[in-house]
Amino acid sequence: MDIFLRILAFVKPFWKHLVLSIVSVFLFALMNGLSIYLTIPLLDALFQQGSTETAVQAAPKSSASNLVPDWVNNTINDISQSFQNYVLSGDVADVLFKISILIIIAFALKNLFSYISSYFMAYVEQGMIRDLRNKLYQHLHKLPMSFFKNERTGDLISRITSDVGRIQQSITAVFLNIFRDPITIIVFFGIAFSISWKLTLFSLLIVPLSIGIIGWIGSKLRKQSLLLQKKLGNITALLQETISGVKIVKAFGMEDFETKRFEHETQRFFEIILKKVRISNISSPTTEIIAVILGAIIIYFGGRLVLIDHEIKASEFMGFLFAIFQMMPPMKQMSTLNNKIQESIGAASRVFEILDTEPNISNIENPKALDSFDDKIRFENVTFQYSDSPEKILDNVSLVARKGQIIALVGSSGAGKTTLVDLIPRFYDPTEGRVLIDEKDLKEVRIEDLRKLMGIVTQETVLFNETVYNNIAYGLTDTPKEKVIEVAKIANAHDFILELPNGYETIIGEQGTKISGGQRQRISIARALLKNPPIMIFDEATSALDNESEVLVQEAIEHLMKERTTFVIAHRLSTIRNADKIFVLDKGRIVQEGKHDELLLDEEGIYKKLYELQFRSQAVRINGN
Repeated sequence: MDIFLRILAFVKPFWKHLVLSIVSVFLFALMNGLSIYLTIPLLDALFQQGSTETAVQAAPKSSASNLVPDWVNNTINDISQSFQNYVLSGDVADVLFKISILIIIAFALKNLFSYISSYFMAYVEQGMIRDLRNKLYQHLHKLPMSFFKNERTGDLISRITSDVGRIQQSITAVFLNIFRDPITIIVFFGIAFSISWKLTLFSLLIVPLSIGIIGWIGSKLRKQSLLLQKKLGNITALLQETISGVKIVKAFGMEDFETKRFEHETQRFFEIILKKVRISNISSPTTEIIAVILGAIIIYFGGRLVLIDHEIKASEFMGFLFAIFQMMPPMKQMSTLNNKIQESIGAASRVFEILDTEPNISNIENPKALDSFDDKIRFENVTFQYSDSPEKILDNVSLVARKGQIIALVGSSGAGKTTLVDLIPRFYDPTEGRVLIDEKDLKEVRIEDLRKLMGIVTQETVLFNETVYNNIAYGLTDTPKEKVIEVAKIANAHDFILELPNGYETIIGEQGTKISGGQRQRISIARALLKNPPIMIFDEATSALDNESEVLVQEAIEHLMKERTTFVIAHRLSTIRNADKIFVLDKGRIVQEGKHDELLLDEEGIYKKLYELQFRSQAVRINGN
């Protein structure tokens, strides 16, 4: 229930709309009750044998008169008497006309208030869901890279879309059950109680039985809802993986395997949802069967009060039946309230699991401002390992990168190169040691200031399904097109952009799928150039390119390196000949450092072995051609 209360906390900003909806619901219930109550004088007017005036004089007092205080009973009787004196005065034609007009007014007002209440309730519900989804999305951006390393993209998407949608569906029904149905029940209960307290109390015998059934169903339903949302998250994740990797699936002939894997997940989803539907649907028919049994018993005993005991009139008994049966639908809906709450709790638990994840990388209480980079970046005895792994990715690493230097990082796969550069923009924090910029610990400076000083170009270029212009100007507002063209020329991208169907206004597709890998890299470099950061990080930016594209991208990179402090993770050692310092990593430790020519002199060093291995590979390719 704590989770459900957290959901309702999102309603607070919309309390005015909620109040208006509740007031409209109350007026709707009153008009609904009045429309039913008018059936009593209508039946009297249609079926009585004497004059209407005689009927007014003979109108009995409420059968509940002995159970309520005299002043309450007198007030009710006075209002009832005044109403009947007005409605039942005159001949039968006048009475029928007045009742018909009142029925039209009552139904018109009832539907008007129903419309108003539904609109304001929808405003509250949709506003609450919008805020919840926005908060969830905003919180995701605050979480560190380690969180996304352990989560499946498809599952996160499922939580933001499907789970929040499930909360919306449940909350919509819950709001109606909480506000409209109880008020409707109270109004018709009052009408029924005023006619016959005996029959009214007898009719409520269904409630204790329903509560026991509902409690059992609700506990089962919550468990199934949670399983259902998790399974849907698995399906979404599987879809995301196979669609994004469709080329590999086809290349390895794994279509049948992936189809069977998907069919297995959908079959489990099918089984769980059937079980959930079966449990959910038990509540409604069970309640209805009990209600029908109760209704038959009420008709029997009510008929005795009319025909044998003469305690109430036939018209009043009909009005009582109308009131009781009007109570049945909201009571039936109320009986499913717990089920719907449990459904929303099941979905919300997955949503709040994300919101409750505290970012372990965030600004301290009073972070230092960082407006510029003036001196150096220093790694001081840095060790890093993931919290769920005993293996050290970096082990006691120390290095210095001075302003304007080109720092190259070399090593075999898994040596820790990417992790090292990821510490600079604080995608991760060291497990031990410190990373400093201008002798300020990165943990003490404002993250936003730190990342404004950096541009990053990776092997896996991230582009958006937008125009070329918007991709280059990403993160910047009101950027002149001339400036975008200028950086595109420097990045060797301008010529191929002009050849696109709409030039700089061409939509390049998701992840830039409509252009080649080399073209994507050059757009990425143009984006970094436009940001004009003093610190650049290249993470194997040319490793996946063909020779022609590599030359063009390498020229663009050299333009970008000018007068900047640059960290380069090099796959091809020929691209870092001019680096000011090369650090060779092996198993998370720096095992060599120096310039290209210096490192080649060490016959036993890893760098020379890597260089010779690449040189032989290139020679084989050349001879093979």
